[in-house]
Amino acid sequence: MWKKAFSQYVGESPEEVARNGGNLYDLKTIEGLRVYLNHVHIKNCLLRPYFENYGDYPLVEARELLPSFEVDLYEYKKLPGFSMVALERPLNIFQEIFQFDILHSPSVLDDVDTENSCPLVSSVLKSNIESFESRLPKRSHKDFKSEYGTSDISDIEGYGNLLPHLLEIERAHVMAQDNSGKFFLSGVFGSLPSDLDTELKRFGIKIGKFKPGDNNLYEINRLFVYTFLMELHGFPIVSERRTSSALFARRLFRMGEKFMVRVLGQSDRTITSLFSHPKSKQYPRVEKIALVKVSRDNKETLAALKKGGFLVDIENRVVILKVRYRQHKFNMENVREDRALSVYKQEVIHPITGECSGKFNIIKDATSMTLLLNDIVRGEYAGNIVYKRNELIQDTETHEKRLKFLFAWLSKHQRRIVGYSEEFYSGVVKVLDSYLLAPDNYEPFNDLSDLYQEVWSKYSYIQQARKLKILEDLKDRVYRGKKVSYLVMLEEMNSIMNDLKFEIVNYFDKLVATTLSIGERVLNDPYLRREYIERADDDLTEYGLKVKKYYGRLVVVLDEFKSIRKSRTQYADGTVVSGMF
Repeated sequence: MWKKAFSQYVGESPEEVARNGGNLYDLKTIEGLRVYLNHVHIKNCLLRPYFENYGDYPLVEARELLPSFEVDLYEYKKLPGFSMVALERPLNIFQEIFQFDILHSPSVLDDVDTENSCPLVSSVLKSNIESFESRLPKRSHKDFKSEYGTSDISDIEGYGNLLPHLLEIERAHVMAQDNSGKFFLSGVFGSLPSDLDTELKRFGIKIGKFKPGDNNLYEINRLFVYTFLMELHGFPIVSERRTSSALFARRLFRMGEKFMVRVLGQSDRTITSLFSHPKSKQYPRVEKIALVKVSRDNKETLAALKKGGFLVDIENRVVILKVRYRQHKFNMENVREDRALSVYKQEVIHPITGECSGKFNIIKDATSMTLLLNDIVRGEYAGNIVYKRNELIQDTETHEKRLKFLFAWLSKHQRRIVGYSEEFYSGVVKVLDSYLLAPDNYEPFNDLSDLYQEVWSKYSYIQQARKLKILEDLKDRVYRGKKVSYLVMLEEMNSIMNDLKFEIVNYFDKLVATTLSIGERVLNDPYLRREYIERADDDLTEYGLKVKKYYGRLVVVLDEFKSIRKSRTQYADGTVVSGMF
């Protein structure tokens, strides 16, 4: 199967299509190169290992492609991994901001009669071979020399055949344009600098989480800033290869380069690309490709995938899924302030034709999420999840495993639960209450009281955050998707805040701080103050008097919240309280 991948075009492989001058790939632009490398990398680095390790390949669960990304606990040494960078320009080796072993293209120009053409082709080929060989493990020298001899390893059309050897070189390989504008393999053994400390501190100060010289603030918020910065570029806090690739892409983007940085991790089994795009103004675009197992419950989608020939493996329900993400600026007033990425677009790639179809919902299916949650609380779910970044839970057979699974699942999906529709949320509440409040479970939960309280705390946080999400919308005078008057805004805000006031027996300082920030912004609304609050009662209509009355009530409620927060922070000896009391 893998040998036939993307071969519908005159029965040729991607490399043959490129070599024969097919118009499928434009090998003079980053976008064209990205499409070509998508096919080559999917074929050689995903499909080939899958079929060569059939039945034993660790497929990616759809959940793993949803932000926030989970930390990897295993590294599959037998699977391929690499990093690479492509620059849409010729290299200027002394001016480049990273180190690598340079390779040269022997065909500087197509016209061999010009004075700019390369006069020492054989010497260039030999030098490339020697540079490449010096970075290979010694055990591979003989095979490499016998296969390539004095061939041109820089040729982009031969990249797929060279890839098995490239995968043996630990560091990044490099692509750039020759003088004709065509891409070629221009370097190996590249080190992509990250300067993590400077980037982290600069970004933390920019978003208001750090202050110069404030050690306590740095210690408290460092992990949040680090996690947000990495997720903004498509990764959890993981290996040095992916950290350096993410921060190097960030640096190239700020320099205005036309580029692509690509990484395949041996732990996440996912091809991640960061690249420039004319419409991307703040951050490089993030795209991931992986072999994903479609949920058995997604029956309509499975039937359509099978009919269209999109399934790589029908029996195991495997598809090639490409996901593109949208980056979000940090917003301290947003209840989902930790949201750096969200899914912008998902496409299933046809394994033979390369067609990308966006009509299938593989990873954002709310119905499947509710069914999965139901399986978890019933102890019928057999998948795995990472609990607190260091423990792999592989089934839900016991209450302890179910509670750990629930905590990890709620942590993973809390942004979506906060933001999804009321219908979806009510389904989640029904499933969770049926398990966490079931009388039959009181006794086992008593034996697991700490774990139970952890789950309940996470559940309470989500319940309160849902109400804050409504407050965020009301701040802009939007309620349930419709524009409302100032009076309705104030009435609803008062109602929600009064409910919240009695729910913060489970106290979360971040949510209370956000509530106060939203309330203060409403109280300081210039139009509201000018037209209603600062005017005498005799000058107001009945409507205006009601607005003024509810404004006063909002002032009282916010004062109560301030008193609660003050007492809580004093109780915690002046430290920021971020969890449950």
